Amino acid sequence: MNASEPVPSVEAQLRAAPPHALVATARRLLAQRFGARDVTLLLADYGLTVLQPVTHLPHTGDPVSANDGPAGTAFTTQKPVVEVTTDPVTERVHLPITVRGDRLGVLCVRVPDTATDPGTVLRLGDFATALAHEVATAGRDTDLYLQARRTRRLTLAAEMQWQLLPGRGCVRDEYVIGAHLEPAYAIGGDNFDWSTSADHLTLTVTDGMGQGIDASLLTSLAVGALRNARRAGIGLADQACLADQAVYSQYGGKSYASTLLLHFDLATGRVRAVDAGSPQLYRLRGTTIERVALKAQLPLGMFEETLYEEQAFQVEAGDRLVAISTGVHGTRSATGEVFGESVLRQILSATRQTPPHETARSVVAGLLEHVGHEGLLADAAVVCVDWNGRPAGTSREA
Repeated sequence: MNASEPVPSVEAQLRAAPPHALVATARRLLAQRFGARDVTLLLADYGLTVLQPVTHLPHTGDPVSANDGPAGTAFTTQKPVVEVTTDPVTERVHLPITVRGDRLGVLCVRVPDTATDPGTVLRLGDFATALAHEVATAGRDTDLYLQARRTRRLTLAAEMQWQLLPGRGCVRDEYVIGAHLEPAYAIGGDNFDWSTSADHLTLTVTDGMGQGIDASLLTSLAVGALRNARRAGIGLADQACLADQAVYSQYGGKSYASTLLLHFDLATGRVRAVDAGSPQLYRLRGTTIERVALKAQLPLGMFEETLYEEQAFQVEAGDRLVAISTGVHGTRSATGEVFGESVLRQILSATRQTPPHETARSVVAGLLEHVGHEGLLADAAVVCVDWNGRPAGTSREA
């Protein structure tokens, strides 16, 4: 490079790196700019239990906990953690790797102890965010980062479902979404989806009938049909009608998908809803937990040309909404006890002050504890939404 030419930005150099070489490029840039060494990219596994280093695949290095220790703390709190090491002249900084609220993992960087002042840690955090965006984009062109996320092989049905998801979180000024699925490595028919625009958020939770590949194919069709209708600018009830027709046309009523559709007005907090099946919705307002009463309508594809009706309810700043699939509220333990509303309410109350992604994970953890060592026999999906609302007088986004 000519000495007179400007040095490309970090973002530009990361974008120019081959998809599989992002870690090596990050390591070089961090060494040049921060004197860093021992740079490790850790990615959260599908079950959100461990963080695995991106090293030599198909096998990775030893994982660390996604919930404890310096790296796990950075992941769960979404804040940088500075770890004092046994080396007197260096410290290790653990930085969340996150894209618009979707937690991917943690970047661990050993830097000189003179480089852990707040300003430098902030700049390291900006670097980690830039790297996160490139990791998310690189997944279109390489399997490296997807392989690094798995502690064992996914079933084919699970592979299809994870590829269908938008992510496991989304953050905007008006709301924060956190979501989780189990059994992570064998999920079949449960799915969540969302799409945001300048003034609206559309969110769905879908539970395809059956198990394994059959459930995954059914859910893929239902979600694809809902997206197709949504992207055509069709209203919520008509989205359900068109998806219903698509599923019935393929399965003739022998298989169907239960779906909860929600459409939020970001300016007013008014929510339009279609309850097409079994997913349930709870609202936490202050210390009160209530199930949102919605008119139960037929699942998608059960009968030909079903007509759906929208209902409306209101959310206020500070509200938390939690949507759960049948695999949560209908699951029984080995002794036949239903997980049920009382246990769910206890978990929701205990996790009221935790971030949405941790609440979703806690509900699933409570469910797994309820069923015991046998594990889940049905899929379970949990989506948690913290509603902040749009302050009065805030201008509409471009």
